[in-house]
Amino acid sequence: MTKTFPVLLASLIAVSTVSAPLQVLAQQAQSLDRIAAIVDEDVVLQSELDRAIVNIKAQYAGREGQLPPDDVLSRQVLERLVLVKLQVTRAEGSGIKVSDQELNQALNAIAQQNGSNLDALRQRLASDGVDFNDFRSSVRDEIIVQRLRQSFAQSRISVSEGEVDAALKQEATAGTQYHLAHILIALPEGATAEQIATGQKKVEGVKGLLDKGELDFNAAAVRYSDSPNALEGGDLGWRSLDEIPGAFAQMMTGMKAGEVVGPLRGPSGFQLLKLVEVRDASAATTGQTITEYHGRHILVRVNDQQDDATAKAKIDSVRARIAGGADFEAEAKASSEDTNSKGQGGDLGWFPVDAFGPDFGKEVSGLSDGGVSPPFRTDAGWHIVQRVATRQTDSGTDNKRAQIRETIGRRKLEEEYNRYLQELRGEAYVDLRTAAAAPAEAEAPAPTKP
Repeated sequence: MTKTFPVLLASLIAVSTVSAPLQVLAQQAQSLDRIAAIVDEDVVLQSELDRAIVNIKAQYAGREGQLPPDDVLSRQVLERLVLVKLQVTRAEGSGIKVSDQELNQALNAIAQQNGSNLDALRQRLASDGVDFNDFRSSVRDEIIVQRLRQSFAQSRISVSEGEVDAALKQEATAGTQYHLAHILIALPEGATAEQIATGQKKVEGVKGLLDKGELDFNAAAVRYSDSPNALEGGDLGWRSLDEIPGAFAQMMTGMKAGEVVGPLRGPSGFQLLKLVEVRDASAATTGQTITEYHGRHILVRVNDQQDDATAKAKIDSVRARIAGGADFEAEAKASSEDTNSKGQGGDLGWFPVDAFGPDFGKEVSGLSDGGVSPPFRTDAGWHIVQRVATRQTDSGTDNKRAQIRETIGRRKLEEEYNRYLQELRGEAYVDLRTAAAAPAEAEAPAPTKP
């Protein structure tokens, strides 16, 4: 059993909450067989593009003014779909796969996040005109893309102890965090003088619109940014100084909330950076204690080879033996289907309450040390858990180096992976077939004069 981490499936979850207008669904049906783009040996269908656009518009309900004109939005979304196709192809060529069991677990998790179960999600999608098989395929692609990104990080991203030490020293004197957003005008690898001039003209035009107040930053990011997070308004979230590229970090301390700096030339192109707000994070990272649990568990999986009733009968039998005096550790070695912990008698080590999901955490926290839970269901199958011990941990000290290492690695990954995506796009054969496939430069605003 592996610990769970936050997973970004916003574009997919949004599908399950969309009530698409009937006229849009009718247009989707009419254009089902049209090709929006050829991507090497794969294609993006017009129906895929239409669904994705509907999802984006649903996310901006009430804020439609922040979206660009339909042709610009279509181009932005189509480019995102092209990148997904390229990443999935590269991942599959590297042996990255998603099993049916893993896919089913992800679908169940999405359903739970939307406050329902899988059957209810299926019905909701059907009522919204979304084919469940298409949705399932989209979820599979998203998982594959995430795993490609993880594989990329493991092979290309490293953080030295010296970098961690420097970040810790810096954080000891400044506990400030910055909420940032950015606009990227990308340049290809080995850009020509003409391409650089075009990029600079575009970014200066965007900056001029911002300075004159003719467009707010989020809307400008959606319309003009080449960053993968353009459709999220360029939002980069909260970051400490060690998570901010050096070219910008020195400027942060002298900026006020709402200010925009740039354009600056970086490895990926020209950037504009907005400081949205600032907060003192020192109180949140110092002297904070959390409860950790030492536990063991036994898992009987539910999958294509073993249905829910069979798994439940097996776990009930195991629980009855333990109630009759059988040793939990011995039963785990004999009966658990979690290959990661079975050999250790189901031992999961020390973990915070949310490490294995809310259902698991609820059972563990409700036990006394030494207690054994009744059987309970999660996405993986049926469990019983034994709480061995409990302790209070100072998260501000014990986990600090790991947290710092993760934030530095995340910053490096963002920079390197964006360049990697540009390389994938540049090397691929891509034929855009829609009317919105005009070059991005055609949408560049003219530089404004003072």
